[in-house]
Amino acid sequence: MPLFARPRLSYRQKLFLLASVPLILAATAISVLVAVESRGAAEREIAALEHELIEAKKRELRNYVEQARNGFYFVYGSAAPDDEDAKRQVLQILAAMIYGEEGFFFVYDYDGTNLVSPRQTELINHNLWDLTDSEGTKVVQEFIQTGRMGAGYVEHLWPKPSTGEEARMITYATSFPSWRWAVGTGVFIDDVLETVAASRAEVKARVDRTFWQIGAITLSALLMVFVSGLVINIRERRLADAKLKQLTQRVFDAQEEERGRVARELHDSISQILVGVKYALEIARRRVAQGDPRAEKTLAKGAENLGQAIQEVRRISRDLRPGVLDDLGLGPAIKSLTDDFRARTGIDARFDTVVFRNRLDQDAKIALYRIAQEALTNVERHSGATRVDLDLRGHPAGATLRISDNGIGLGEQRAPSNGIGLRNMQERMDQLGGTLRVLSSRSGTVIEAQVPLSHLLPPQDAPALKQPKAQA
Repeated sequence: MPLFARPRLSYRQKLFLLASVPLILAATAISVLVAVESRGAAEREIAALEHELIEAKKRELRNYVEQARNGFYFVYGSAAPDDEDAKRQVLQILAAMIYGEEGFFFVYDYDGTNLVSPRQTELINHNLWDLTDSEGTKVVQEFIQTGRMGAGYVEHLWPKPSTGEEARMITYATSFPSWRWAVGTGVFIDDVLETVAASRAEVKARVDRTFWQIGAITLSALLMVFVSGLVINIRERRLADAKLKQLTQRVFDAQEEERGRVARELHDSISQILVGVKYALEIARRRVAQGDPRAEKTLAKGAENLGQAIQEVRRISRDLRPGVLDDLGLGPAIKSLTDDFRARTGIDARFDTVVFRNRLDQDAKIALYRIAQEALTNVERHSGATRVDLDLRGHPAGATLRISDNGIGLGEQRAPSNGIGLRNMQERMDQLGGTLRVLSSRSGTVIEAQVPLSHLLPPQDAPALKQPKAQA
């Protein structure tokens, strides 16, 4: 009799091993693959999130500087290089422009002397040419060099006014060349970095949880290998698809909400331009009192700036959330968009429609309006077209918006934003269950967006159109 007897496995044990070993190996492989792919996808999403947040900060900074510059450009634009009164007036305006908890504007002359720093007044009138952050960046020199090159962004470290500790900052700098000034403002991005770090930590925890959950599910499913595996796979796929659709809808909803919020904020920020108008009126008043013949010119400039502020508020509010879309429906909204486009660009833009009584639901109206808006933006920026035609009509299969131009076509365009714009259009149509067709050649581009019949409301449910108020 042998010393060590070879164990004999029963049929059930062999069958169990035959079923469980491949399952365990497959589950392990899937766990590793899911972890790797999830980390990779998450890192890409986080990188995209970080890039978008940084770009949003940059756009915000540039908007602040441009609005501030518009607010006092009537002073700078008409002042001589040695006009000390004008310089002092502009410095006072900039010193008063503080926003948020940390935001402020700065001014350095080309020699590096600080002229405005409202939150860190100890820096004023000091030459900071050699100021260096802890990473070795010559911060003030970068400001001046970037401003002298026209305008641009500088990423650096800077002490936060609230704590005195260095934090990462992005600054937008421009220049007043006739006065030899570098002017700009910055925003701390530690919140962005914290958001990214928190997202990475959340992703790691989620991947770890997923890994262990897969292992636990595998162990608990050994007795129901094939059936439970199939059920779980189908169920998880459906849940993933449903969550993806919900996430996409939330992104679109958040985007529309953000447009409305930005419209309100930009409306409030126009007050900076009005501050400039106020100064113009005060100067005009003093000149009238002194009998200065320049009073009329100053008053006219202030009135012109006021008109520009009003027009800017109307344009921004209309672009972000056109009231005519809610009041009169999609057809009048796109017609207004077309008329504004033709007046602004000089491109022959024409709109044609067959009225179907405002029967599109809100999601479809917003999607088709944004597609028309994106398409006209691409025509203006990239196509080189001299004519664009828009056609909107309902039909038994739903509703179709068709935009065609006589430009150079997509094949000759090299701007990356075109691809992003087309992807946005496609995502909007996918969300509605519609279709998007893009036909391009050297003689032009045609875009057709069709929403299905399910997005047309019954006649009794269609919202009543608001009647325009009679003009006095």
